[in-house]
Amino acid sequence: MRAIAASGIEVMVIGGGIGGLCLAQALNGAGVRVQVYERNEDPRDWVRGYRIHVNQLGSRSLRQCLPTPLWEAFVGTAGHPGPGFRFQTERLEELVFVDEDVMTGGATEPADAHYAASRAVLRELLLAGIRDVVRFGKTFERYETRPDGRVTAHFADGTSATADVLVGADGANSAVRGQYLPGVDRVLTGAVAVGARLPLTEATRRWVPAHFQAGLNVVFPARRCALFTASFTAKRRASARGGADDLALDPGLASFGLDIRSLVDEMEDYVLLAFIAHRRAYPRNASALAGEDLKRLVADMTGGWHPDVRRMIAEADPATVQLMPFKTSTPISAWPSTPVTLLGDSVHSMTPVMGFGANVALRDAALLSSRLAAVCRGEEALVPAVAAYEKEMRDYGFRAVQMSRRISDLIVSDNTLVRSVAKGWFRACDAAEPLKRMTFGRQWTDHTPQEPERRHAVRL
Repeated sequence: MRAIAASGIEVMVIGGGIGGLCLAQALNGAGVRVQVYERNEDPRDWVRGYRIHVNQLGSRSLRQCLPTPLWEAFVGTAGHPGPGFRFQTERLEELVFVDEDVMTGGATEPADAHYAASRAVLRELLLAGIRDVVRFGKTFERYETRPDGRVTAHFADGTSATADVLVGADGANSAVRGQYLPGVDRVLTGAVAVGARLPLTEATRRWVPAHFQAGLNVVFPARRCALFTASFTAKRRASARGGADDLALDPGLASFGLDIRSLVDEMEDYVLLAFIAHRRAYPRNASALAGEDLKRLVADMTGGWHPDVRRMIAEADPATVQLMPFKTSTPISAWPSTPVTLLGDSVHSMTPVMGFGANVALRDAALLSSRLAAVCRGEEALVPAVAAYEKEMRDYGFRAVQMSRRISDLIVSDNTLVRSVAKGWFRACDAAEPLKRMTFGRQWTDHTPQEPERRHAVRL
């Protein structure tokens, strides 16, 4: 077992996405030397597209990993995802409404809440104070373990870097995983989605049903498909310290070189639409379709649905319409732990159903950072600490993978009896609050043990 020098450890993170940068923030705050290597030249590349839903698992992890001023800035700038999650038929008859109190387990602290997060703003917060440790334009090719136990990564530009630990946070098509766990890959599911955005403008707000303008929704018809929607608006939660003006005067935030007033999400308010159906329900040429052609295809597949839902699909921005086959990881047996490990989609990629992926990656970052910080303090040996992280990560990570897969399979099931039973259960939950909490509470609330609140040594 290799001893760690008194000066601590060095950590190399491959991938500068949400999970990788969150890990770097936490390690930096704990005094652990860290470098991040990101293949994109432009730090804005990974933020393009949709906003994301940060649930309680993600919120608590961000609170643990971010310095207090950056956490306050996140809370002060993030949107409110709405009052809850509504399940309904294709004629908009309500099956069950899961309110926010159920989704948070009744907790009321900011770190227990759900948020509609702007990718652009989140990127700025995750980069704040650590830009000097992030190297862009670095495409990872391979790694090798040195005789002294350290790990050297080689990049496409001919350069290399060496550290005590290498963390693969390079996404679903992870090159680190490809070398570390060869043969482990993602598989196609039966689900294929057509995603789009419907702008929430003064005109569309006049006819879009109110519950689609504020909250999460599933339209669940009798067969083979469903429509998921999520509203993303500029409506903010109240910051623990006050509004944006109060945060702008916070000297702790200013020390990060951030002006809170500049953290403005320029993307318009919109409703995310994701029509999900079994791949057999699509024509063979579906992958060649785009824009208006995909919208017409979905219109044909939703005949008989409520006119407002069909209009939402018809008026979605054609430039945002795309076909998305769902892939997922399969459970991986335990592997011998080493100074190389994995985080987020690089190890437990899941379908987009329920929005678990980014939140589980944030949990990975919080857990791994606490283990590596303990190694840096001399409280744990390196490989056993990595092993402890991987054991826990596999447990909750693949539990989320399996839950996401089960829900995805239910959505595209052609078994009318199964779907009828599901609808009956939803109605029973709506009538009985304890049953609703038992059924839905654990899907969004965080039941992992909480780390003690970190004390940040700098910039507070």
